[in-house]
Amino acid sequence: MLISVVIRAVVIPPLTEGDTVFRKKTRDEAPTFWIATSDLPSTPADTFYQKLDAALMECDFGETVRRLAAPFYEMDARKGGQPGIDPEVYFKMLMVGFFENLTSERAIAARCADSLSIRAFLHYELGERTPHHSSFTVIRQRLTSEVYDAVFDLILCALRAKKLLKGKHLAIDTSVLEANASLRSLEHRLTGERYRQYVKRLAAAAGVDTADPRAVSTFDRKRKGRKTSNAEWQNPHDPDAKVGPDKKGVTRMLYKPEHVVDLDTGAIVDVELQFGDHHDAHGLADRVLEVEGRMNMALGDAADVARVKAIVGDMGYCDATELGLLQTVGIRTAIADPVRNRRWEKLAVEERRSLRTAQRTTRSASGRALMRRRGELCERSFVHVLDYGGARRTTLRGWENIRKRYLIQAACANLALLLRHETGVGTLKQSWAASEGALCALIVAIHVLLHHQIEHGDFNHHTQHRFAGGASCSSPERCRPPNSGSSTVC
Repeated sequence: MLISVVIRAVVIPPLTEGDTVFRKKTRDEAPTFWIATSDLPSTPADTFYQKLDAALMECDFGETVRRLAAPFYEMDARKGGQPGIDPEVYFKMLMVGFFENLTSERAIAARCADSLSIRAFLHYELGERTPHHSSFTVIRQRLTSEVYDAVFDLILCALRAKKLLKGKHLAIDTSVLEANASLRSLEHRLTGERYRQYVKRLAAAAGVDTADPRAVSTFDRKRKGRKTSNAEWQNPHDPDAKVGPDKKGVTRMLYKPEHVVDLDTGAIVDVELQFGDHHDAHGLADRVLEVEGRMNMALGDAADVARVKAIVGDMGYCDATELGLLQTVGIRTAIADPVRNRRWEKLAVEERRSLRTAQRTTRSASGRALMRRRGELCERSFVHVLDYGGARRTTLRGWENIRKRYLIQAACANLALLLRHETGVGTLKQSWAASEGALCALIVAIHVLLHHQIEHGDFNHHTQHRFAGGASCSSPERCRPPNSGSSTVC
């Protein structure tokens, strides 16, 4: 039965199969065809990913990561089984996630399958199937944390080869990373009671109608003695995530990534993923000495070489004992004291000495310069990794899994520094902006050149007419240049 459709008082008659004038396009399976390799679409030779691939080849990235991952794979082909994915491809796909600002591994796998330039970066042919997103989980669980640390050190060695790693003046700071866990799923560590059930039980005891969710939430927000302690509550899906405020002050489940940055070059010399309730100043001296050993290894020196001259941090890292330990080994501490009216008479002699020494350093000209550099370079590293590297909110769960991914993201920030030093372009978006900037600069240069020639009479009359979009002059003898003293024009 044919039914007419009325849309906005316009009668649309139904179409029959015989009187249609167009052919409906359907998707049919294309037959197998052969095409020459030279006829396949290709990317320009100066794309960003080809420059990145050249930088990785220069530091022998592929062979090094294969040697690092070899102990975790079955190398005897006679035992059967499908060959594993090249570890170089795995780490390169993680790099794609950083430079494309992709958070999830599904998005990384989809992007690698769609892009021709990324396929060339991974050394995959057009007809080859790129790795599935489930391969990320398998490889991440197979490789230990030491492998990821070694990959991070490999990029540090590449920075050392380009003289982008000094290690004399360091800055340390922390930020927040939102965990893949919800506050609604909190449960008590001992009893296993859900937080919502716990609040309803308290609300019922206080005479609040538990059938009204809004009334229960209002009671929970205004009740006296309200405290969500990490010692009592946990998320069953990610027990390592802790309750705390994010950058906007909103309470969430989170981790605290910590960066140690070289203030002379801006390189990230070390990263660590701290728990959400970790105090910044706890173990500061051991942390700095550990970073010093990592830099000495990257620079090819002995582990006990005293390289660090100064450490800069915010007020959260101020602890008299930790500052004293650093000052004992000859490291200047440009860390301000958060207590303004401190009662010095209640402190021990060593604590007073360490705090006053740090106070003199922060008030000196060199100390203030170092603190300004910390505000620039340390905060910049967090913006690159967290906000533009897809790490502000993780899709993984568990401290170890998140730390492995974060190490590679921080290493990619160092790779961006290396590329910016070598080619002038450090990120994918910067390469796009550079192309637009070059085009704008060319247009401005042409405009200035034309304006200069017009002012000095270098343009003839016919060229001015054509440049203005008009027709050529019909009476050349009547026309004179603008600077000839005559106002006659065509």
